Amino acid sequence: MRTDRPSPRLDGAEAVADAILYEGYLLYPYRRSSGKNRVRWQFGVLVPPAWAAAHGLVDSGVAGSAESPWQQTTCLLEASDTACVRIRLRFLHLQRKVAERRAADGGYRPVDRIEVGGRTELSFDEAVPREFDIEASVGDLRHGRHLDVRVPGGEDVEALVDGRGEPVGRVVRRRWPLSASVTATAVPCEAPFRLLRLEIRVENTDRTTAPDSPRDEALRCCLLAAHTLAAVSRGRFLSLLDPPEWAAHAARGCRNVHTFPVLAGEPDTADVLLSSPIILYDHPRIAPESPGDLHDATEIDEILSLRTLTLSDAEKREARATDPRAAAILDRVDAMPPEMLERLHGAIRALEPVRRGGDAATDPEPSWWAPDTDAGGAPDTETVVVGSTVLARGSRVRLRPRRRGTDAHDMFLEGRTARVEQVLLDVDGTRFLAVTVDDDPGAELHQWYGRLRHFRPEEVEPLSGEVAAP
Repeated sequence: MRTDRPSPRLDGAEAVADAILYEGYLLYPYRRSSGKNRVRWQFGVLVPPAWAAAHGLVDSGVAGSAESPWQQTTCLLEASDTACVRIRLRFLHLQRKVAERRAADGGYRPVDRIEVGGRTELSFDEAVPREFDIEASVGDLRHGRHLDVRVPGGEDVEALVDGRGEPVGRVVRRRWPLSASVTATAVPCEAPFRLLRLEIRVENTDRTTAPDSPRDEALRCCLLAAHTLAAVSRGRFLSLLDPPEWAAHAARGCRNVHTFPVLAGEPDTADVLLSSPIILYDHPRIAPESPGDLHDATEIDEILSLRTLTLSDAEKREARATDPRAAAILDRVDAMPPEMLERLHGAIRALEPVRRGGDAATDPEPSWWAPDTDAGGAPDTETVVVGSTVLARGSRVRLRPRRRGTDAHDMFLEGRTARVEQVLLDVDGTRFLAVTVDDDPGAELHQWYGRLRHFRPEEVEPLSGEVAAP
């Protein structure tokens, strides 16, 4: 079926998608010797099916670090049959980098490291980004579209020579073949208006990996950090975090496995979707102050940049020898001007006015709490009124988290009951309830550590008949 609009563009959402692609690729301090860089590839890992079966990888949760032979995205779409949809599968392809030294017989032998002319190369795994697109009309998607993904193996060899131009070694980068499939289907939903459920299933179809292979070998034929982008040329996607009331039932019927779709692009648009193995909120974006990828969560650019500056010369040499992307991070941070660091410090996204009941002399609520001077406002004794019920430590509530402006993970706690552990007062006069969730096996540990979940008073319902514990 022909479409009546040009194919949609996905480029505008790829900045955030790149952050997902390289999340955890190489963590600070960016050295091979760092323990946390020895267990890599933690998100969106699609493994060969036989290997998954042999290792009992049957989890079907929404997202997270679980490895699986497949992932499924299900979202809601409003569009005519002639609207064009483009779906882009993105992932990393493992590339094994091996340093080899030239032997006396003219052959080459693998070594842990090689140094020549002030340059050091370490044997270490890298990765190559891959992309594959499906483009079809909505009408065609109602019949289903299938794409077989084939990525050939390959080998690149870089010669290493001494100051006289004599070969002393080489760096070999080797890739193994990958095979996968993408199936996209759009089916009508039961709703008062035209609504489609778009399902995108990505599967690793490799048949060459032995079930008893160690993980390092299985990774050669895995899709790493796999995720999808989708765009529609004339239509819109509906948020699953905050669907319109008429589509709420259809949203609850969307089953997402090892990935979760959110609206992408500018906040006032709904024509691009990002389905990520890391749970996000709608319209995620890279901090405008960010000077570039750090592969270790973009919201902590300042501390990562400052800590990178403290690396010794020897540590920086090792990091540069570990991976070209690590070398690029070090070069960028070393060249960062003072004004760039100032931009990273103290960025404020939003301000709320301080809510006070009267003037400073009569307002009974302090705008902050100092435990040595203020008798009121202590988290263990403070109370808050919700409806006509006074909530304090020990009260029990039902959680009704907001759909917008909050942690996306809170959606999994909708309707759960919880115990109030503290009533907190923020510096702007806002109160929060710190709670532990009932039936949480880690509740006692969370209490001991003080790692509680926080909700505003309007996000809870008091449970009738409950009284505060002493």
